[in-house]
Amino acid sequence: MEHLKPSSANSSPLTFIGFLDRTATVYGDCPSIIYNDTIYTWSQTRSRCIRLASALSSIGISSGDVVSVVAPNIPAMYEMHFGIPMCGAILNTINIRLDSRTISVLLRHSDSKLVFVDIQSRSLIEQAVKSLTNPPRLIIIEDEYENGGRVEGDNYGGLTYERMIEKGDPGFEWVRPKSEWSPMILNYTSGTTSSPKGVVHSHRGIFIITVDSLIDWMGTKQPVYLWTLPMFHGNGWSFPWGVAAMGGTNVCLRKFDARIVYGAIHRHRVTHLCGAPVVLNMLANAPDSNRMPLPNPVQILTGGAPPPAAVLFRMEALGFSVSHGYGLTEMAGVVVSCAWKGQWNLLPATERARLKARQGVRTLCMTEVDVVDGKTGKGVKQDGLTIGEIVLRGGVIFLGYLKDPKGTAKSLRNGWFYTGDVGVMHPDGYLEIRDRSKDVIISGGENLSSVEVGSVLYSHPAINEGAVVARPDGFWGETPCAFVSLKEEYKEKKPSEREIIAFCRERLPQYMVPKTIVTVEDLPKTSTGKIQKFVLRDMAKGLGPLPKASPL
Repeated sequence: MEHLKPSSANSSPLTFIGFLDRTATVYGDCPSIIYNDTIYTWSQTRSRCIRLASALSSIGISSGDVVSVVAPNIPAMYEMHFGIPMCGAILNTINIRLDSRTISVLLRHSDSKLVFVDIQSRSLIEQAVKSLTNPPRLIIIEDEYENGGRVEGDNYGGLTYERMIEKGDPGFEWVRPKSEWSPMILNYTSGTTSSPKGVVHSHRGIFIITVDSLIDWMGTKQPVYLWTLPMFHGNGWSFPWGVAAMGGTNVCLRKFDARIVYGAIHRHRVTHLCGAPVVLNMLANAPDSNRMPLPNPVQILTGGAPPPAAVLFRMEALGFSVSHGYGLTEMAGVVVSCAWKGQWNLLPATERARLKARQGVRTLCMTEVDVVDGKTGKGVKQDGLTIGEIVLRGGVIFLGYLKDPKGTAKSLRNGWFYTGDVGVMHPDGYLEIRDRSKDVIISGGENLSSVEVGSVLYSHPAINEGAVVARPDGFWGETPCAFVSLKEEYKEKKPSEREIIAFCRERLPQYMVPKTIVTVEDLPKTSTGKIQKFVLRDMAKGLGPLPKASPL
């Protein structure tokens, strides 16, 4: 069979862009996007994306150019996940919660040629580009539902997002990638432990993670997907493309709270949504006045940090079906998921929640996942106790970090991507994250997991959120220091530090019990809702070391 070779017929570059063509054919008259009173069909969405690609080409945007977007979960943000790659350009979504200085750094680093900016972020971006020698062109995205949502006069050359759509050619032929390895996504990490890094993904990688995520979680034709996860956060874990592939409906929300989410679920009969554990916590702890009964089963996919078992238990009691996964910006989506076994449904609720808090096993399109010893590079024992660094390999792995060959080489080595996350492998082959490598607390020579201690804090009835970091200790080297925020009904009658420590002592080994409890109004978070451990570490250091004679 040596004479059988690849040909142009069987080696077309993999790309997700073609999903939109098929969906417009099959589901053309079905709703694609709902935003307030605006409803588009899939035929309309495809036409708008084609027109956008045409308009971008007409103003000189070509293959390899970076086009940035600063916008919340509005229809334009969704459309640009197709329209920008359709002209061969590279999509760069930027977090709207960043400050102007950081955005300026990202625009300079990415060499962005053009920035689409939501009307509400206009002043932020204008400030960000002031310090740039060659600032990108700005195009405003207007919003009729927002006060001041229109551009007055002839600012920005009189060109807005909607005017670009109007000018575009509906017969434009979108640009197919010459290679499936061609870059098409540039995302910046959220910087929970260090400065943001530019993560570059290919058409091939995005195609694989999208299909993989559909197989693993969504897998339903015509789902109704509620956008509680920001599309600027890892491209919404690939679901802008996944919902299109399944002919689903995107329910877009500019902003939300528990009342808005419950209302949207009821009004649109939402079937799926995603969010970090902070979103689950918000829904679980919402007052009764902000809740509405679920009209149908609602699937929630969560990731970003191990959700506390207590939060999972509360969500299950409310009728949500929670799936837990693990991924990174470098993966563009979930690559490890807690595949559920039928027999686990017979277990007590507390045990089910404990199992669901684990990250799980590799998804189908991943090649391999392991936990390796930092010194030997070999897999650790599958005993649920021996910790090591989580490593991954598979077709969804990013191409590398933009303009950072050293960082790329450090992360991609020995045939693996080294995540920097610390975990264990259980006897049943399921992975569980124990910490970021920088967050492991070493107390008296023992490694302890801040995540495990944090999970116990979440089970305290008064605690809304909690996180644990190391505090210097004159005797033990480091001891756990817990930062907590309280639920509204407990803010006047606060539990004492002694009471919270006693609560933990009943549920944890002695060496893992926090020796310091700090109550704060809110925990510091990144712009994507992740708790900023590095800020808490600095605060713990600022408390000074505990006395040398400090007993446990």
